[in-house]
Amino acid sequence: MSETGEVIENRILSEYCSAVGTDIQAAEAHVRLDGLPGVGTPDPLPSRLATTELAVGAVAAVAVSAGMLAEARGAGEPAGWAVNARRVAASFRGDQLLWRDGVKFPSFAPLSGFFRTNDGWVRTHANYDHHRGRLTGALGLDASADRAALATRLEQLGSTEAEELIRANRGIAVAVRTPDEWRAHPQSAAVAELPLVAVERLGAADVRERGNSRVRGFGLTAPVDGLRPAAGLRVLDLTRVIAGPVATRTLALLGADVLRIDPPHMPEIAAQHLDSGMGKRSALLDLRDQKQRAIFERLLDAAEVVVTGYRPHALDAFGLDAATLAARRPGLVVATLDAWGPAGPWGGYRGFDSIVQAASGISVLEAAVGAAGVPGALPAQALDHATGYLLAAGVLQAVQQQAVQGGSWHVHAHLARTAHALIANSSADGSSQQAANTALDFDDCLAEQETDDGVLRYARPALTSVTRAVEYPNVGGTWGADEPAWA
Repeated sequence: MSETGEVIENRILSEYCSAVGTDIQAAEAHVRLDGLPGVGTPDPLPSRLATTELAVGAVAAVAVSAGMLAEARGAGEPAGWAVNARRVAASFRGDQLLWRDGVKFPSFAPLSGFFRTNDGWVRTHANYDHHRGRLTGALGLDASADRAALATRLEQLGSTEAEELIRANRGIAVAVRTPDEWRAHPQSAAVAELPLVAVERLGAADVRERGNSRVRGFGLTAPVDGLRPAAGLRVLDLTRVIAGPVATRTLALLGADVLRIDPPHMPEIAAQHLDSGMGKRSALLDLRDQKQRAIFERLLDAAEVVVTGYRPHALDAFGLDAATLAARRPGLVVATLDAWGPAGPWGGYRGFDSIVQAASGISVLEAAVGAAGVPGALPAQALDHATGYLLAAGVLQAVQQQAVQGGSWHVHAHLARTAHALIANSSADGSSQQAANTALDFDDCLAEQETDDGVLRYARPALTSVTRAVEYPNVGGTWGADEPAWA
């Protein structure tokens, strides 16, 4: 249904289809790309790298896998998905465009950002209080230190020295590297071995759905249509920050019952939850408490999909690694997401979009002309969002495989691997359009709704239908306020 060549020419979608074994020609039947930048059409995510192509391709991957899953589940008439570049860009900029009662939410915290060192730059991440405390503690600063104090301290250190010192205290910071420096790093080599997104069979299991019948305790009995190919799927969401929540928000948009579970001792940023929590419910459980763990186990025993977004092995002690989950509940789809991948010297480290941008050379490539060496950034947290959509697409693909051939499945994606794809699929020189970055109007891509949290103005879904409106099933909601139970 696409115009000739549009889908095929998106390199991210082509790479996704190759990774999951889908014929790119077959993909054309499920998605149409609209509003792509070109002559007379401004780039909605202007940057030196091909950020818009990354964003559109990742969302288109969801459309393709959603269409194929709908067919596999007997949904009848396909939805006919449309991926509009401006709608996609608005969704990727969701944190920038989110307002509550006419007030915009703040962006990065004061101690997050780029700082000079005595031989270059570092990028820090201190949006959460516990990360801020680890950062200041690592550098011998008072907990109340301001940005100026942090800048003064970091100027006394080398970039990799600061990186190692902060990481040793479980803080989050990385030396800003050039693309060549990153390619020479052993973690880059480990990342390069990974597929853009992997959909791998974990073990044998019966097909859990035959038409609308329930099989082996799985509850895929909700009515399915082209717009709701994930209807009936119970998705246990164990993710935080942006990438994982974007993946599960996408599954909720497509009809899944998504329940996010967080530990009560790790608070969430309000704007982050409002933007990425749409369509889902959110509850708190402390898995260290025996009674609360029992509630969690009951939820787990009824789930069809489990999505985790913590650093590798962080949840292993609770039996939440992919292999253990699949052995416990044959037929389960387990999706995992992390920053650096499971292998290499950084395989177990924490990481965020901004940190991966800095380490991989993106910040150097995005430096503004005439900025005297000051690193730059993508116009949105595009690694987070794109990886989230790719993970959601992989989940849909795995559910389709389960419906056709049975088995338990593992889906995994990684921010650093998405960064590699962005760099590899961009032209060597890049043409900077950063001057237009703040001049774009997204009003027609936004919606406004009165909620218990006030009047929210937010980005509408990146994925829509060519024939019918597609909106999030519910908007707003307080983080952790729902009951830990399936709908």
